[in-house]
Amino acid sequence: VFRPVKSNGRSLLVIPGGAYLFVSAGNEGVDVARRFTAKGYTVYVLVYRLPGEGWSDRADVPLADAQRAMRLIRSRAPAGEHVAAIGFSAGGHLAATLATDWDVTLAAPRDAIDRLEARPDAAGLIYPVITMAADRTNAPSRATLLGPQPSDELVARRSAERHVTGATPPVFLLHAIDDTTVPVDNSLMMLAAMRAAKRPVEAHIVQEGGHGFGTGFAGTPSGMWPELFDAWLTRRF
Repeated sequence: VFRPVKSNGRSLLVIPGGAYLFVSAGNEGVDVARRFTAKGYTVYVLVYRLPGEGWSDRADVPLADAQRAMRLIRSRAPAGEHVAAIGFSAGGHLAATLATDWDVTLAAPRDAIDRLEARPDAAGLIYPVITMAADRTNAPSRATLLGPQPSDELVARRSAERHVTGATPPVFLLHAIDDTTVPVDNSLMMLAAMRAAKRPVEAHIVQEGGHGFGTGFAGTPSGMWPELFDAWLTRRF
């Protein structure tokens, strides 16, 4: 947990990436927390279980941890405080999955916290993996999350663009066209799904930046997104 000197009344769950092989808690966790605590956010960086650690329900454990994190934040946040989620790369996939499947029951409630709502008030998706379709996804993320030979049903269940509904929270998207790790098509698919569902969405597609740039490169469009995301959240809340 990273706390600001003076709170702006908002909390932010930060979900680092790492292709579901590791958690990139530096540039997509701590660095992000520092930028946003300076703006008054209380920031929680999620270190989630990884699918390849031997869990029988490998495709569900990251989402279960994200749901629990949102509920835990809500149990501790002051009444009325808005809680948003933001994820990067595979963490963007997890944030998108949380935004679309926040109400999916993965296990029986263990305590009162598990009965709280897990829906984020908004979601930021930064160079995110969105789909698990083999021709458009990030192959390591798909293989680690779903296993080597996933069924069509499992691919569909973990393709976030297929689960956008009228209950999906507002979404902010950022992606670089020159990203060769996660194709920009992922963000475009999420943008199209949000528009089809008539849900609030904002997208910034930058020319350069590649992949994994975290808070971005100073003096370039990729480095402007923290201010854009903050301004977007300010307009929403």
